[in-house]
Amino acid sequence: MTTVKTVIYTSAIVLTALICISCKDGTKKVAAVPMGNEMHHEDRNDMGNPANNDARDSRTTAILDGYLSIKNALVADNTDEAAEAGGKLVAALDNFDVSAYSSSEQTQLKDIIVDAKEQAEHISESPMEHQREHLKTLSTDVTDMVAIIGTDKKLYEQFCPMYENGSTWLSASNEVKNPYYGSKMVDCGKIQQEIN
Repeated sequence: MTTVKTVIYTSAIVLTALICISCKDGTKKVAAVPMGNEMHHEDRNDMGNPANNDARDSRTTAILDGYLSIKNALVADNTDEAAEAGGKLVAALDNFDVSAYSSSEQTQLKDIIVDAKEQAEHISESPMEHQREHLKTLSTDVTDMVAIIGTDKKLYEQFCPMYENGSTWLSASNEVKNPYYGSKMVDCGKIQQEIN
């Protein structure tokens, strides 16, 4: 019994040390693992069919493209483009098939998709300040989704300390362009982590 306690205690110390060491750097490079569905879902029926993998990848790309279009429109202070992109993102989320994922991932993805659709719908119907408010939650949803489904795009999670006590967004560029303030403070923010 004492040996078991010693092993557990030692393992806990080693794990804590590894976590502390890995979190030491303030700007983390994170690989959203797995980056491709084929690495994660080897037991799925469509693994041998590249057409099915391509279809999944295109639906994932449509979601990221829709999100990034909203973000870019808000950087440019363009309400109409953000609204149009919000509508496209709703359609992309509707077309996303969660069946290729594990049951726990399906549950998480369904919850994320419901919330992300609500945010995108508000963005498609609202004035700019309201669009920016919904981008904050949408950014969290899309980041959580990417952590599960992966992406072949290099993304940067960026952070503005001033908007609503701190807000993040995803960008395909390492250049900080703030969607929460647009032209008022377009350079306000920093890269928090690199994904992929």
